[in-house]
Amino acid sequence: MLQRPSATEDLTVHRDEKDRRDPTDYLPSGKFTANAAWLVLAAMAFNLTRAASTLANTSTARASTATIRRKIVHVPARIASSARRLTLHLPTVWPWENAWTALFTGLCAPPPVATI
Repeated sequence: MLQRPSATEDLTVHRDEKDRRDPTDYLPSGKFTANAAWLVLAAMAFNLTRAASTLANTSTARASTATIRRKIVHVPARIASSARRLTLHLPTVWPWENAWTALFTGLCAPPPVATI
């Protein structure tokens, strides 16, 4: 005889399914062009996130997108402006400082000097 799952099990399964959302959950919108644009943007965001995690650190190269977002994208920083310049004040003790600095240096550093 099969037993019906309890109410708490139903809520747990529903909550777990809700936490694993991806961009395709919002399709179809009823318009092909809107769906196509949404999928292109979702693919671009995924690829940029993967590239950033690979540049940042080898330990985040195989991490999930949510982990990358939590460790690299969501930066606990303060932006200050003075004399038309923006300054990003990062925390002094931050566990992912090295990964974020490696990503920033990889993206914003001048290109390497070409040797002949």
